[in-house]
Amino acid sequence: MSGPFSPEVVEAVRRHMDEDHRDDSLLIVRSLGGVPQATAATMSGLDEAGAVFLAATDEGEVTVRVPWSEPIAERAQIRAEVVRMYHEACAALGVEPRAAGEH
Repeated sequence: MSGPFSPEVVEAVRRHMDEDHRDDSLLIVRSLGGVPQATAATMSGLDEAGAVFLAATDEGEVTVRVPWSEPIAERAQIRAEVVRMYHEACAALGVEPRAAGEH
């Protein structure tokens, strides 16, 4: 699962999300991913259609795919789509998003 993105790009994005934006992944999974009971989430991959997360719940771990707003093919589009997801998740959950420079 990587589509137009090399394994190195997927790994770099996954690592960045898991090290710097784990809380963002949890918000995305709880709202856009439809797993409100998630207690933790990590990004496990991505492709041109969306991002994939592993979510921890009291019942165990589940895989959650969250689609991009449209298919993507450029690395820069990944960041834009993740930021969009984060803002949509914050709005859906009533969470105040970070300022633009804090991403």
